[in-house]
Amino acid sequence: MDARKEQILNVAQKIFARFGIKKTTMEEIAQLARMGKSTLYYYFKSKEDIFAEVIRKESNIVRKKLEEAVNKAKTPQEKIAAYVLTRMKYFKELSNYYTSLTDDYLEHYSFVEKEREEFTRFEMVSLKKILEEGVSLGVFQIENVGVTARMITLAMKGMEYPLIVDNSVEDMEHEIQLMLNIFFKGIEKR
Repeated sequence: MDARKEQILNVAQKIFARFGIKKTTMEEIAQLARMGKSTLYYYFKSKEDIFAEVIRKESNIVRKKLEEAVNKAKTPQEKIAAYVLTRMKYFKELSNYYTSLTDDYLEHYSFVEKEREEFTRFEMVSLKKILEEGVSLGVFQIENVGVTARMITLAMKGMEYPLIVDNSVEDMEHEIQLMLNIFFKGIEKR
């Protein structure tokens, strides 16, 4: 990627994370990137175009980190735990990406809606592979792997706000591990 374009994206990523797309202007991005607005417009037509590129960049980071975490884990249980922990950790760090997946204001941007749909598909496919591996190894007993992958995806989405935005959780890893224990072992007395 062109060094100037990368510089614009890095600056914009920080500004969007701090102020959001609504309050960010092309002038601010150009000023902090130490270039004229005309240079900025050479690379991007609008701040929405810059935001879309930032979202794509952050999406690739999240997906890569998730795949790395899952590939390092050995058992299906460890893979699911690694997936959930990594997902929450990087969503917290990549606030633009997280905002794009959750902010209702951004729904009218087609690139955001497309990214939301693609990421949900990515999650369900990734989790389904892990669950299928667990079933084939005799570790999991699952009636419908696809539905289970979907339910885990929805459960993670439900955990996002309290774990990422609200900051009311002191030890995110501990709480996620407790949730995973319920998932793996259930709450019924055996």
